[in-house]
Amino acid sequence: MLFNSLTFAVFFAAVLLLHSLPLPWRAKKGNLLVASYLFYAAWNPPFVVLLWISTGVDWFAAGRMAATSSLRARRGFLALSLLVNLGLLGYFKYAAFALENFVLFVRQFGFDYSPAPPDIVLPLGISFYTFQTLSYSISVYRGESRPASSFLDFALFVTFFPQLVAGPIVRSREFLGQLAAPVRANRRQFGWGLALLTFGLFEKVILADAFLAPVVERVYANAAAAGSADAWIATVAFAGQVFFDFGGYSACAIGAALCLGFVLPQNFNCPYAAVGFADFWRRWHITLSTWLRDYVFYSLISLREGRSGNAIRAGALFATMVLGGLWHGASWTFIVWGAVHGFMLIAEHGLRAAFGGVAFFHSRGFIVFAGGLTIVLTVLSLVFFRAESLNDALHLLALMFAQAPGQLVGALERIEVFVVAGAMLATQIALRNRDLETVFMRFPIWLRVPVLAIPILSLLLVPGDQRAFIYFQF
Repeated sequence: MLFNSLTFAVFFAAVLLLHSLPLPWRAKKGNLLVASYLFYAAWNPPFVVLLWISTGVDWFAAGRMAATSSLRARRGFLALSLLVNLGLLGYFKYAAFALENFVLFVRQFGFDYSPAPPDIVLPLGISFYTFQTLSYSISVYRGESRPASSFLDFALFVTFFPQLVAGPIVRSREFLGQLAAPVRANRRQFGWGLALLTFGLFEKVILADAFLAPVVERVYANAAAAGSADAWIATVAFAGQVFFDFGGYSACAIGAALCLGFVLPQNFNCPYAAVGFADFWRRWHITLSTWLRDYVFYSLISLREGRSGNAIRAGALFATMVLGGLWHGASWTFIVWGAVHGFMLIAEHGLRAAFGGVAFFHSRGFIVFAGGLTIVLTVLSLVFFRAESLNDALHLLALMFAQAPGQLVGALERIEVFVVAGAMLATQIALRNRDLETVFMRFPIWLRVPVLAIPILSLLLVPGDQRAFIYFQF
């Protein structure tokens, strides 16, 4: 069920109505849980079983870890959680990729191995809800949180429909506490929640799908026929598309939850206004980057307990970013994309260590230069994120530094891309250190009305073709 569909509008209206009825809080939570399963089942009903497996295993494992003082037993129950969740994720998401690369590997030694291709359907949102429920098990193992006292609350935490299939990735301590007492949106929350839904749908349907997606798809599907200008324009367009698509989804998820009275964590904070790659990852897909930091990077560091140094931290950082790239998809292009960001982060940390005390390093001119360099390198790295293959990615990157003619993108489309991308960049720079809700609420009423009316009218006049969100494939 897509946020940008009439089906979701009817579904969400029904959920809001049920949530507003004078029912016991436990009944309302039960309604939300059933609604969440229906939301997920609308895509492929049998895969609801995977949600049940993750929910049951992690409820059991966390409960047993909390009930025993034996370190060996606690490790065993954590291993159970990791094995089941990562096993399911590995099979559905990476089995075909692993088999394909194994076949290529053995053929290098003269073995003609041609297995039947596996017919595996990737369950929607499995990367997101797997990381979410794993954070619960790991936090209980570490003693950072207590297991949930209610199975209903825990099941709702795993499956809460606004963020179930594409985040934000919520921690148990951020959500379970909100289930302890009845929750209902106040007037401000409901109004801002609807505004976020409107802004999110406008980002997705109008900016990402109507303006930018056609240019991106035409060039990246015909990389061999692209010219230098085509490659640059399509990649800039994709930088806007992926932000408006995923940022739009996150805004819709946070807005829908807020309409019900629940607060979800922020997932984007003006990432293209970042100064440096560390700053970029504090602003882009925030809940994933903090998850990788807390549960992968720190875990890798702890494996080398008793040893320290820049080489250990650099290796852990690089491995974390490669795994982060692999999380996005079973493809070498994603692995290379993660490796590029890992290398950039390591280089940045090295520069800060060497020149952090130099006054010029903190001057306004250098900060502007660093911000410009950050966005240029980020856009270039996105070639690997979007390309169909490594060969296509390398070909498009070569084109971007050549003078090859090409006519895949028309003059009007070029103007549209630069206007949308320029407006996106200017807006993010202006809001870099500001809260969107605070800025919006400070607008006079005569300005707030058109700011909301324009997206609504655009959605009514340009309904779009209901493209799935990009991050659904992850």
